[in-house]
Amino acid sequence: MVEVRAQRASKPVSQRLPDFPWDQLTPYAATARAHGDGIVDLSIGTPVDPTPEVARRALVEAADSPGYPLTVGTVEVRQAVVDWLAGTHGVTGLDADQVLPLIGSKEFIAALPTFLGLGAGDVIGYPALAYPTYEVGAALVGAKAVATDALTTFGPETPKLLWINSPSNPSGRVLPKEHLKKVVDWCRERGVLLVSDECYLDCVWEGEALSVLHPDICGGSSDGILVVHSLSKRSNLAGYRCGFVAGDRAVIAELLAVRKNLGLLMPGPAQHAMAAVLGDEAHVAEQHERYRARRSRLRAALETAGYTIEHSEASLYLWTTKGPAGPDCWQLVAELAEQGILVAPGAFYGAAGSHHVRIALTASDERIDAAVARLA
Repeated sequence: MVEVRAQRASKPVSQRLPDFPWDQLTPYAATARAHGDGIVDLSIGTPVDPTPEVARRALVEAADSPGYPLTVGTVEVRQAVVDWLAGTHGVTGLDADQVLPLIGSKEFIAALPTFLGLGAGDVIGYPALAYPTYEVGAALVGAKAVATDALTTFGPETPKLLWINSPSNPSGRVLPKEHLKKVVDWCRERGVLLVSDECYLDCVWEGEALSVLHPDICGGSSDGILVVHSLSKRSNLAGYRCGFVAGDRAVIAELLAVRKNLGLLMPGPAQHAMAAVLGDEAHVAEQHERYRARRSRLRAALETAGYTIEHSEASLYLWTTKGPAGPDCWQLVAELAEQGILVAPGAFYGAAGSHHVRIALTASDERIDAAVARLA
C-alpha cells in the first residue's frame, strides 16, 4: 500500500504537522487504568530498567562541565562510535570525522530535511510501516512524503532522501542483506541520499541484522549513506538523549556546518557517558536477556489467547493481530484496554498497520507477569 502526502510550506507549522497520535489513546488509557490491578502500559516503549552503572559512573566523572561543548563532539565519543561499529557490527573504514553525536535520534530524524535544505517539490520516501517522525520531517519543510516499500513506486519522481528502518519500528521486521544491497545500489545509481535508522540493531531475537554500512552491503564505501543510532533502548539511556549519525564524509561535514549555526550541542557529560557505554557490552547482554525473557512470556500468552504475532524477529515490540484478516486495530486496542493492557494501534504507523497493534516489551517483570495473567 502506498500513501502520498504533500504539504504546503505556506501553512503555519502546526497545521503542516499531523495530529499528535498518542493523544488518541487517552480514553483507552483511562479504561486500562480502571482495572482492579492497575494499568499495564505496553504502548510507548520507554525503558523502565535501571540505567547501567557504567553510564552513571561516567556521568559523575564528567559532571564538572562548565564550558560549552562542541557541536562536533569530543574525539573520545566519536572514536568510541567508530570502534563500536567496527567491533560489534563489522563496519569498517570509518574515521572519527564521519561521526556526529546527536541529542537523541528523534530530533535529527525530524530535522534532517531542514538540515539538507529540502522543501516544496522535493520527494522524501520512507517505509509503508514507519515511525511517524519520518513524515513529520517531510511535513516541516513542505516536501512530498511517499510511504512505500517498493522502489518502483517512485517512477521518474526520484526522491532526494530515502529512509529505511531495519530492524523495523513497529513490526520488528529485519530486511535481508540482499534487499539492503539492492536499495543501496538503487540510491547510488540515482544520487539519492539513503539514511538507515538502525536504532534497534542490537535488539535481535531471531536471525541476524546488518547495518547498511557493513561492507557486504555498501561495498566498503559510505558514499551516499548515513546511519542513525540511539542508545535509548540498547543501554536504557532514553533520559540521557544519546545518539549519533555516521557515514558519508561530505554529508556529515554539511550537517556539522548547519548544526553549528543552530547551536545543537550534546552535553559534555552525556558524551562521556555515551563513550563509556559503547565500550561496554556486558550491560547490553544483561538487558538483552531481560527483554528476551519478557518477550517469551508475553508472546506465549498472546498466542494462547488467540492473537497472532507477525515479524517481530527484532526490536522491542510484538507486532500483533488476530486471525488471517484481523479486526480493526482500534478494536484490538479497546479489547486489550478492557483487560487493563494499553497498546499502540498500528494505524499510528501508516495505513498498512490498520489491522495490527504494537505491544512493547518495555515494562517491569511484575507488569509483564500481570499482563500474562490477564491474557490467560
